[in-house]
Amino acid sequence: MATSLYDLSVPTFLQTVRAMAGFLDRAIAHCAETGADPDDFVEARLYPDMAPFHFQIEAACHHSVWGVLTAKTGSFTPPDLVGPIPFAGLRAMVGEAVTALEAFTPAEVNSWAGKTLNITLHRPLDENDRSWKPWAPRQHAFTPETFLLSFSLPNFHFHAVTAYDILRMRGVPIGKRDYEGRLRNKSV
Repeated sequence: MATSLYDLSVPTFLQTVRAMAGFLDRAIAHCAETGADPDDFVEARLYPDMAPFHFQIEAACHHSVWGVLTAKTGSFTPPDLVGPIPFAGLRAMVGEAVTALEAFTPAEVNSWAGKTLNITLHRPLDENDRSWKPWAPRQHAFTPETFLLSFSLPNFHFHAVTAYDILRMRGVPIGKRDYEGRLRNKSV
């Protein structure tokens, strides 16, 4: 049996988004045990020129839900970033992403397979300067499959693992299995 567009996207995103919910819950439990404030994670960064924790969570949610929606609409138009919000708000955002992803059906998503998508993505005006400056638009021809596999999934996993890494760096006792989430084993 071939892998469908639905299989490539929705269950793959759900596995990691649910894992994100789990490691956010582990962070809350860790804070309760240590007396730390989970809101202290919101602005945490791995490195000074990297985006903070709240951005990592928001971007991962956007690349999952709006990655799938792009396969439908041909336009990658996630909502504007909300910026720093309390940790509880980030946890709610992840829950909303799970709900939105669960609403997609296999028949619906598979009906978008193979169509041509002409998507405008933004790249730095100066490829050697990655600071937060205006980005120049660049047109890309994709199919839903190539968009998801070469743009949304890599960006999604980058932001999800960066959020995980920030929590790990800050002492939250999480490991690889927390990131992997529930594996999708063969059905009997």
